[in-house]
Amino acid sequence: MKYLNYYSGKSILVTGAAGFIGSAVARALSKVDCKLVCLMTVKRNIDFLPDCKARITIHTGDLRSPDIWDVLLDEVDIIFHFAAQTSSRFANENPIKDMEINLVAVARLIETCQKKQLRPDIIFSGTVTQTGLTTSYPVDESRCDMPITVYDINKLTAEKYLQYYGLEMGGRSVTLRLANVYGPGVRSSRTDRGILNLMVLNALAGKPLTIYGEGNYIRDYVFIDDVVNAFLTAGANMHVVNGKYYVLGSGKGHSIKAMAENIRDLAAQITGRCVPINHVPAPSDLSQIEFRHFVADTGCFQNDCGWKPQFSLHEGLGRTINFFRKDIS
Repeated sequence: MKYLNYYSGKSILVTGAAGFIGSAVARALSKVDCKLVCLMTVKRNIDFLPDCKARITIHTGDLRSPDIWDVLLDEVDIIFHFAAQTSSRFANENPIKDMEINLVAVARLIETCQKKQLRPDIIFSGTVTQTGLTTSYPVDESRCDMPITVYDINKLTAEKYLQYYGLEMGGRSVTLRLANVYGPGVRSSRTDRGILNLMVLNALAGKPLTIYGEGNYIRDYVFIDDVVNAFLTAGANMHVVNGKYYVLGSGKGHSIKAMAENIRDLAAQITGRCVPINHVPAPSDLSQIEFRHFVADTGCFQNDCGWKPQFSLHEGLGRTINFFRKDIS
């Protein structure tokens, strides 16, 4: 990865380090000589590589704790903030709890930075659904934000707090709004997140794949290695990206149906079983955010930082299936 050496000698905090993206970023950073603090809600093992050079500290704690940042921030140069409540359904049913994790924790982070006179760089993980319903694509940063879920409202507000930190408080921050991320890594604890990876696991296990309706809605699926590279690139270019947000995806659109068919066919080559794809009616309480088309226009981030996605859906799916097949066999 082009900018990995930038992090040598630095003190880095990765929140949500036990999660899908957080663990992947922590694993990448472990390749350089740095101090790496990994925050997890519950302690889990991260499969660091044999060539690990980082000095790693695992810290367990709850983001809702008022003093969590007091413990973590001293001498930290860079924060990759992935810790979050990620279910839109949970957020709509529990708006206060979602706010405590996804918004209040960020406000407390900024408050602690102010109190301690600390100004670490903050790279924040957002979501493309913050924009709200989109019917035309590709979508770039010029699209007006009209979030329609509690989850997206809180993520967007947290992003605004971090923009304030970056533009008015003397710190530096950036948000990468992510499309549908997939690939090798830890499994999501939510059944409504990581859908593509879940379909891969089902196909390898010989289970049917289920999609709502005809599956004609267009989605942007971005491979985990491209996402990790984007976060490391953003962190190394804070002088350029400070105070901004970027829409991040592969830049290619695929229907949900086509995605499922790709998984079915690739898995069949390995298992010898061609699983059925079942079309079922969408649940009556499914959020309207699921009934949209989305493809990311990543031109702004590419122009500012030189980042480009490297993995097609076909290649990414192949790598994902090869990774998860060992869990099934």
